[in-house]
Formats: sequence, C-alpha cells, structure tokens
Amino acid sequence: MDSQVSNGSGLQDERITNLLLFGFLQNCSNHNFHRELEVLGHELPVPAYLQEDLSDELQTDGNRSSRFLDDEGTNSESQEEIIQDIARQLAQIGDSMDHSIHPRLVNNLAMQFMNVNLSEEERREHLAATLEQVRQTYPKDMEKEKATLMLAMVLAKKVADHTPSLLRDVFRTTVNFINQNLLTYVRNLVRNEMD
Repeated sequence: MDSQVSNGSGLQDERITNLLLFGFLQNCSNHNFHRELEVLGHELPVPAYLQEDLSDELQTDGNRSSRFLDDEGTNSESQEEIIQDIARQLAQIGDSMDHSIHPRLVNNLAMQFMNVNLSEEERREHLAATLEQVRQTYPKDMEKEKATLMLAMVLAKKVADHTPSLLRDVFRTTVNFINQNLLTYVRNLVRNEMD
C-alpha cells in the first residue's frame, strides 16, 4: 500500500526527481550503462537537449530546445537547468562516495532487482535496507537528507553499473524512493537554487 500524499503536483515532483536522477547518472564518471541510459532518456520526459547530450556528447552549438517546454515556457527551462546544475554537483560528490560502498552490498541489491517476483514495494524496501547499511559506515558530517539522497543515487548508479539491464528498474525504484522519503528535501534544494 502506497503512503503517497497527493497535493496535485505529483507529476511535477516526479518530473523533477526524474530529471535529477537522470542528470546525476548522466554526469557520473565511469559507467557501463551508457546505451541503457540513452534508451531511458528517450522514454522519460526529459528535455531534448539532455537526450542530445547523450547521443552526441560533442555537440557544441549550445542549442537547448526542449519539446517539454511548449506548455510551461521559460520558467520550466530555467528550472530544468537548475536541476541539471544540482545533478552535476551531486554527481561530483557521488563520484567521491562511489568507492565507499562495499561491492557485496551492490551485488546483493542487484540480485534483489533481478528477482522478477518482487513487487515495487519490496524493491523499495530492499533499497532502503541497503541504504541503511551503507549509512552506518558513512561519515556523519553530511546532513542526513543529503546523505540519503546521495547514497540512493550512488546505489542506483552502482547497481546499473553492475548489471546495465537493471537500469530502468533501479531508476524507477530510486525515483519512487526519493519521492516517498526525500521529496521535501529535493523541492527545497531546487527552490533554494531558483531564489
């Protein structure tokens, strides 16, 4: 049973979280899931310029058109750019955290995602349990919400790196986890950058 609170902006929240996680994965160094990320980019409502970045990393014309901006205009474009900036910053931090996650934890989580009999809720529970284990060994100098967000995204990256075919599933579960547990933090992160 989902304990999701609907305040009418669920689609916008999911879009923000999709953009944040997608941008994070796109900006992480050394990953084995480039092709899967490109396919995911075409399935998600992410701006066209992010899809272009994936399929043509050498693009230099600076053209940032987006088929999703037609309804929302330039305010949405500036929000998307802010989310991308946040994703880039988080990816840099994530790259430094990457080595601190024990491969056994990643392997176990990947095995859970491979289990087709698990529900989305059970996958979220496994992600949360793995996050709790990782958080026990991680330095406490980072605020709890930021650490949880970072570690959730790093775990998603590491599972997709371990088994690229799991990218879509781990992406969806991580977005759901973030929206259920860290939505206020993510909203504030974006809002503070927009001010």
